Amino acid sequence: MISRSVMAAILDSLKDPVLFADTDHVTRYMNKAAIAHYTDGECQIGRSLLDCHNETSQAMMVEILAAMHEGLEEQRISGEEGHRIYMRAVRDPDGKVLGYYERYEPLPEPKA
Repeated sequence: MISRSVMAAILDSLKDPVLFADTDHVTRYMNKAAIAHYTDGECQIGRSLLDCHNETSQAMMVEILAAMHEGLEEQRISGEEGHRIYMRAVRDPDGKVLGYYERYEPLPEPKA
């Protein structure tokens, strides 16, 4: 079994932000890249992600989480310049949704 500190060190070594939220959309973990990326960084831990988004985004996040309870594994939520953002289900060994994390996918630089 891997310790919590080793798992945190692994996630902190990633250059892309990793943010985990529980089934109430409360931020429970952010790696160093996420803390640096998001406004108020570490202050977001323990706060609802819904509070940081507009009504359209809030409704989308609630809908995607409900679909995750029905079996959805991942859904793209944003396609901004330079990267895409996905909500990815996190499940326990029995398949129960524990929450989700935001997964970043960098896009290749446009060719000149």
